[in-house]
Amino acid sequence: MNSNNILFITSEFPPQPGGIGEHAYQLASFLSQKGKKVTVLTDRRSLDGKEEAVFDTALPFTVKRIKRTSFLSFTYINRCLKALSLLNKHQIILVSGKFSLWMVSLLRKFTSKKIIAIIHGTEVLLPKKRQRKFTEKCLLQCDAVIAVSKFTASLVAHLPLKKLVIIPNGIVIPQNPKIHPKSKTDSLQLITVGNLTQRKGQHHVIQVLPMLKKTLPEVHYHMVGLPTDMEKLQQLAEDLEVSQRVTFHGRVSAMEKDQLLDASALFMMLSENTDEGDVEGFGIAILEANTRGLPAIGALGCGIEDAIENGFSGELVDSKNPESIVDAVHKIRSNYEVYSKNAVEWSLRFNWNNIVERYLLLMDDN
Repeated sequence: MNSNNILFITSEFPPQPGGIGEHAYQLASFLSQKGKKVTVLTDRRSLDGKEEAVFDTALPFTVKRIKRTSFLSFTYINRCLKALSLLNKHQIILVSGKFSLWMVSLLRKFTSKKIIAIIHGTEVLLPKKRQRKFTEKCLLQCDAVIAVSKFTASLVAHLPLKKLVIIPNGIVIPQNPKIHPKSKTDSLQLITVGNLTQRKGQHHVIQVLPMLKKTLPEVHYHMVGLPTDMEKLQQLAEDLEVSQRVTFHGRVSAMEKDQLLDASALFMMLSENTDEGDVEGFGIAILEANTRGLPAIGALGCGIEDAIENGFSGELVDSKNPESIVDAVHKIRSNYEVYSKNAVEWSLRFNWNNIVERYLLLMDDN
């Protein structure tokens, strides 16, 4: 079928932070490079919309934003109405994120066009049974479901979906990457990039700092991301007497983030699955760190298992086992040059230029 015109409905989109939004932005960009006409429907999350307006004008595709109101139900209704008004102009509908996925039930009443859902993990593990059932109903009405990892695919394996495909997240590889493996150093700089929340697992890293500083007296942990749970993490660091070993950088620019990564030696992503159903669907920040020569230590039992080649680009550990985390740090340090080189090689496998071809194949499949 002719799939040149694509309507992409996403719950998040830059310039506001969020992994789902970054994935949507990159996918829309690379689809546009392949000659597809993409219209993104998303929310305006800033108060005045100026930041988004500046961002959108530089994009090679169209972005339609719905202003968020204090009554979220009104926002949802406006989003649905806008989506319905755009249906006739597009052959393919992509949906990404919880609220976007919930629109499928409505859209299906008005169109027989191909609808493809992209699931990241959290949207299928909602705490309320009624929400989970409705999500599953929407997934069953999709022509195809793309899971970003094997872990995410396992969450919907019990459903009789029409088609389930695993396509990992992609990363942008510089045309001429100047990536140099870092040398082992006693001044070990650890870093995590991501929202400061229970799911991202920054607390697990802080908890092992007392053990690490016994053999690595200059160890330091850098946290980059929205300071959602910063006060809790600060208190934890004070209680463990490691407050001088941590730095909270908050939200930073892309250039500042890259500078912090270049100054670090190990990327830490000790995520955990929360009781509210919040899970790590993949771990794109890990691959972005890999491109700069950083090996990673990540958690088992979530989508991170697809983002780290255990024993090659980094180590997978039980995030709640401090001893295994410390052992992983020392294992990587003992052979750092090899891990660093492998991390770069591993990241190249997730080049968006290759990943987008898998999306195109699915969209053009009759």
